[in-house]
Amino acid sequence: MNVGKEIRMNRIINSKSGKVFFATIDHGFHRGVLPGIDNIAAAIQKIADGGPDVMTMHKGLAKKYFPPYAANICLAVKSTTFSPYHPNLDVPVADVEEVQKLGADAVSIGLLTGTRDQPAMFAHMGRISRQCEERGMPLIVHAYPKGELIKEDERYSYEHVSYSVRAAVECGADIVKTWYTGDYDSFARVVEASHGRVVVAGGAKMKDTESFFKVTYDVIRAGALGVAY
Repeated sequence: MNVGKEIRMNRIINSKSGKVFFATIDHGFHRGVLPGIDNIAAAIQKIADGGPDVMTMHKGLAKKYFPPYAANICLAVKSTTFSPYHPNLDVPVADVEEVQKLGADAVSIGLLTGTRDQPAMFAHMGRISRQCEERGMPLIVHAYPKGELIKEDERYSYEHVSYSVRAAVECGADIVKTWYTGDYDSFARVVEASHGRVVVAGGAKMKDTESFFKVTYDVIRAGALGVAY
């Protein structure tokens, strides 16, 4: 038993619900300065006021803006990123030692499957997984089948999503963040086949608020650990 991991996982998972809500604030690096995150200090304050269990951000923002919230919210530091200029490759931008020195509760990395760059990300995930085990740090893997070898209209299929999730779990991920497959039945199969803890990523725009909550309800009903919005 890895005591460090167990302690940190107990902080991450909400003690009342047994679930977890991640607020992700890593978009500036991989998607650009989108509306709403240009004033990142104000955005972080608004998110913190909502009481998420965990905030996920890169090390630069974590150093500057996270300390006031550390007593009430867990921190996961994203240590890899893709970008508008290399959309199918998550490259390392921090290591486990850096993340630990920031006082974070978890290390977060990206895994993009279905791309010719996949082997490099698998190799990096293996190294980070070993380092997290050595240092008692939970590993969160953002696993998405978004590579150029997968047809765009097939990226949310059970086959591709379940492969991404299972690959991350088999390499030692403690939590895997991935896409919702679009319906309860197929996503329940993803969770069952993962043999790990699965969290659904936000991203797809909903037609209305009711649809947003319906997807969230189905995700939890399917056995997910939580959501990352």
